[in-house]
Amino acid sequence: MLILFTVAFLAGTVSLSLFYIQTEKRTRVAAEQATGGHAEAAQALMSHYGCGSCHEIPGIAKANGKVGPSLEGFAGRAEIAGLLSNQPNNLVFWLREPQKVSPGNGMPDQGVTEGEARNMAAYLYTLQ
Repeated sequence: MLILFTVAFLAGTVSLSLFYIQTEKRTRVAAEQATGGHAEAAQALMSHYGCGSCHEIPGIAKANGKVGPSLEGFAGRAEIAGLLSNQPNNLVFWLREPQKVSPGNGMPDQGVTEGEARNMAAYLYTLQ
């Protein structure tokens, strides 16, 4: 009886793991299609630009800043910085030129290119 229970438990665990992996992959693919970016490239970019010094960003090493808002659950938010609807093109614009969106806000213009912003946006849209 214990063997049957163990086999059933392991089968359930494997099934749940596969479901989670498939869901994660679908989320990433949808985010990349919406933004034209590559989510995997964003991790190095966010480290390079120091995003984690101000923001807490799940999945990014040492991204535990408390100056700006946490980016956990970013994909489900209605707005970007309380100013723009949370749409891919708006996010790319915000990441590239936050001072043009709202002069004097705490997010600095850092010279992020269009492609870099699309990669970072793809990653942010994976954060459910």
